[in-house]
Amino acid sequence: MPDYLFVYGTLRRDAAGSPHPLLAGAAQFVGAAQCRGRLYQVADYPGLVASGNPRDMVRGEVYELDESLALLPRLDDFEGCGPGFPRPTEFVRRSRAVWLDDGTIVAAWVYLYNRSTDGLLRIEGGEFLRQS
Repeated sequence: MPDYLFVYGTLRRDAAGSPHPLLAGAAQFVGAAQCRGRLYQVADYPGLVASGNPRDMVRGEVYELDESLALLPRLDDFEGCGPGFPRPTEFVRRSRAVWLDDGTIVAAWVYLYNRSTDGLLRIEGGEFLRQS
């Protein structure tokens, strides 16, 4: 299982000016990165949808998880995909290849949008913070 987490929306440290409370003290910032996919504006948050096109990249950040077994259930609840949420959930957590800006490729947990993108605005360039 990955020991890394890729975040691309409201969990990014630049979204609030400091590490998100869920990540603070439970994960260490590794660096800026990108993950293959398309980004959509869902509400006041984005959703990443997997893509096979190598030009479809989403910008974000990678964190190393200090205690993934304790943190991941809390993140699943935050993303609305924990055990108590009705299926199908809005997001699903999957392991994906993520490219750090230094060229390193890691397997990281990524929350993928799990609903139709019909009617949603695609965020061209894959950078949510430029949309906010």
